[in-house]
Amino acid sequence: MKTFQTAPRDEPSEPWACPSCGSASESRTIRSEGFAFARCARCGLWRQQPLPDPGAVRLRYDHEYLDYELERQLDFRDLELRSLADVGFPVEARRPGGDAGRRALLDVGCATGALAAALRERGWDARGVEVSPVMAARGRADYGLDIFAGTLEEARFPVASFDAVHASHLIEHLHDPASFLAECSRILAPGGELVLTTPNVRSFQFMLRRGAWRSAIRDHLVLFSDRTLAALAADAGFTLVRSVTWGGWPVGARPAWLKKPLDAAAKRLGTGDVMCLRFRKGGAAEAASLAPGSDRR
Repeated sequence: MKTFQTAPRDEPSEPWACPSCGSASESRTIRSEGFAFARCARCGLWRQQPLPDPGAVRLRYDHEYLDYELERQLDFRDLELRSLADVGFPVEARRPGGDAGRRALLDVGCATGALAAALRERGWDARGVEVSPVMAARGRADYGLDIFAGTLEEARFPVASFDAVHASHLIEHLHDPASFLAECSRILAPGGELVLTTPNVRSFQFMLRRGAWRSAIRDHLVLFSDRTLAALAADAGFTLVRSVTWGGWPVGARPAWLKKPLDAAAKRLGTGDVMCLRFRKGGAAEAASLAPGSDRR
């Protein structure tokens, strides 16, 4: 079964070059349900081709998306807390040397705000950014969060105003992920951390299913591997600290007995359906637990 996607709309679109390296060359294409993804011949990044109009894409995230998020917000919150722990992110906020000051965290694409509220309970001075006005309003009402309704670039936060930036299942929706990463770098303090969760195009399931892969949906404009995402983040001044993947066999897929061994194998080999990458801004990172894998697609 595919990930939730908004209903098809009559939207303008046009061909676009790779948002990572700028090349217009393509090495292969996969087709899905009325749209396609092309792989960059130079850097290996997959992008939806042609690109739906960015302004029209933004209008997709309305009450339909809110209803979907509200129904699953606590499950999504708990999954993301586990992924943060898996990459060694300090979920319990604390300052080196016993400084009592609170550390500032920004959750970009915070949806209903459930995760940001949970991190606030763990000591973070947590704020949010959410492009959907209806979801931003709901997060303010339900959790009392400070949520900016718009894009990260539109928020225009001061330089070095956050200790950490988190974005779960966001970067694959962006038409300019390089601009997003540059803005993350600008608003992070030196040594600040960036955590990104996104579908993994180096996954076993993508290799097996291609255009029928559950994350090959119209709302995803870019599909990353650990290598392509780490390379793009490096251009913005980030160093990979650790990456993990999970999900080797879909829930409900037959034969069911394959799920446990394939999930374990995918996590060990870095070929899970979803990946979480933890970066540090500037300087040498801690020894990375997992180096970016080669993109064999």
